Amino acid sequence: MPEPSGPDHDATPSAWRIALPHTTAAVPIARALVRTALADIDAPADSDTAELLTAELVANAVEHTVGEAPIELVVELLSSGCQVEVHDGSPLPPGDLSAPGADDHPDPWQEHGRGLLLIRTLSSACGHRPTAHGKAVWFTLPGRRR
Repeated sequence: MPEPSGPDHDATPSAWRIALPHTTAAVPIARALVRTALADIDAPADSDTAELLTAELVANAVEHTVGEAPIELVVELLSSGCQVEVHDGSPLPPGDLSAPGADDHPDPWQEHGRGLLLIRTLSSACGHRPTAHGKAVWFTLPGRRR
């Protein structure tokens, strides 16, 4: 399990940060980490959706960045759900993370092109920001209704 971040490691962790290998093996590792992190704290967010969207972000980071520098996964518990960030070494922004539009119809016969559409459609918010060593691409999920 990733180490919780924050000033008091004995308290319920509110965020996890872990380095992942810059290989396709990072995708199932990231899915398992998100599932475990959200289950361990009984997070209010939908873990199946969090796993799917995390897998998309990690796969994009592996595919679209060069080099062997690790990819970083950050999972944060919010009072209203959760936020997941994937950090990579490329300063280039990802594709369009703005709201889906009427012209947003990926070719059903193409293997690629649906990841960002899934992220935009299934998350409550998403985006990207520059970091000191590249960028972070993120999404938030609302809490489940109990």
